[in-house]
Amino acid sequence: MGTVKAVVIISGDGDHNVRGSLQFVQDLKGGITHVKGRIEGLTPGPHGFHIHALGDTTNGCNSTGPHFNPLNKEHGSPTDLVRHAGDLGNIVAGPDGVVEVSISDTQIPLSGHHSILGRAVVVHADPDDLGRGGHQLSKTTGNAGARVGCGIIGLQSSV
Repeated sequence: MGTVKAVVIISGDGDHNVRGSLQFVQDLKGGITHVKGRIEGLTPGPHGFHIHALGDTTNGCNSTGPHFNPLNKEHGSPTDLVRHAGDLGNIVAGPDGVVEVSISDTQIPLSGHHSILGRAVVVHADPDDLGRGGHQLSKTTGNAGARVGCGIIGLQSSV
């Protein structure tokens, strides 16, 4: 049946110099979406990495709304049975502030009723506690802090 491809260009919000690009490839036969790319300009260490519900950046990354959560579940880890579809855990920047992203997930399709096309990727300032931090925001946002970079997911040309 083939594949569907999408791309997102990440840019920093406010005074953050975060930038990068990611490619999403969904194998329509298996339903797995692979995310690969590079993000730079981050502080070294882990950063929350999520799909947010809205592809709106009119007010920077704050306009992207909450995590993409079509099944109305609590926040969790990408390996948890109970999680937002958009909960992709953490990406870890090296000492140079660069992350080479390579993630595979079944809950972020590029086609169908719960497609992530037109939604946003958001990189946060702090680590995602994966819903286990005991903070009042743990079960909604993972207490991942400010939104330092984002971009809207769009279809990629097959050319």
